[in-house]
Amino acid sequence: MNGKYTEFNAKVIDKWVEEGWEWGKPISHEEFIRATKNDWQVLLTPTKPVPKNWFCELRGAKVLGLASGGGQQMPIFAALGANCTVIDISEKQLLSEREVALRENYEIEIIKADITKPLPFEDNVFDLIFHPVSNCYIEDVYPVWKECYRILKKGGILLAGLDNGINYLFNDEETEIIRKLPFNPLKDKSAYENSIKYDWGIQFSHPIEEQIGGQLQVGFTLTDIFHDTNGNGRLHKFNVPTFYATRAIK
Repeated sequence: MNGKYTEFNAKVIDKWVEEGWEWGKPISHEEFIRATKNDWQVLLTPTKPVPKNWFCELRGAKVLGLASGGGQQMPIFAALGANCTVIDISEKQLLSEREVALRENYEIEIIKADITKPLPFEDNVFDLIFHPVSNCYIEDVYPVWKECYRILKKGGILLAGLDNGINYLFNDEETEIIRKLPFNPLKDKSAYENSIKYDWGIQFSHPIEEQIGGQLQVGFTLTDIFHDTNGNGRLHKFNVPTFYATRAIK
């Protein structure tokens, strides 16, 4: 499994989408039309919209949705005039991208790929990379930051949603701490067995040294950051920050 955990995760996410996963529901036609009139918002984390001033001028910009399939953000950027590319490992998430593009009659480059491997792009291609919470499904995030830096143009923007690991500590009811960090099922037999049994996929916690430190190490300059919560559940009720979003430039 260790070498193929990303393929396993792709199948799990496909199943979640079929079951009505929140992050697998594409935007409506009405939302697309509103975006064409500059009435829009997108999420990197569960609840807080990304500030508009985090973006470059989107009309004519080359935008990459990195592990951003599902027909939620890319259609918005397309409605705003961006030239969009989306890369994801989930067939179902990419199918949603294709269906929305057909419905709204815009072009988008759709690529199925594993982001743990080198990205299939030349150097200095994109103006903006939009990377919602998803690197919790890969073991080593540093190569992803390195690839993001490579494929962005000078002055290009990386917007990333990040998991700070707190959720992995708790039981399902979020009433008791039952695990320690880091959470890595590939190095913990019990965590691995539970990940399979409970249909979690193979997920990983990453410390700030990897999530933000990794961006800085490859050359990015961090320009802004915010915290977010789960959007529901006990930790959310107590306003516990479990996610953060970052804006960095090359």
